[in-house]
Amino acid sequence: MPHFNVHIREEALDGTVEPKLISALADAVGAVYGPDFRRLVGVDLIGIPQHRRGIGGSPTELDAPLVTLSMREAAYHVPEVPDAPARLVAAITDALVAVLGEDIRKQVIVSIVGVPDGRTGVAGAVA
Repeated sequence: MPHFNVHIREEALDGTVEPKLISALADAVGAVYGPDFRRLVGVDLIGIPQHRRGIGGSPTELDAPLVTLSMREAAYHVPEVPDAPARLVAAITDALVAVLGEDIRKQVIVSIVGVPDGRTGVAGAVA
């Protein structure tokens, strides 16, 4: 299952942004792998109080989302989806910009994490 952890400034989360971000991130994965894949996407939004986020050694007021997408390593090497990691980074960034505004684009950091076979589980069993 594709899973997102999104660390974002708490003040950016106002009760209306959360469903938009969750939907946009699921759409981003669906745009790369197909619409059926969208239903598998999990998203955790983690709010960071403004005074606990820094860039360049100083606290910042910028919305600088840190996004980690993790899923099975093999998904990044499917022949039917060439350049999957690059496509995901672009689609994820575009999704965040669509919800939060163009001014955050240069601050978005996306990490794509591959989990080796046998290292994930669903319902108590290795998947």
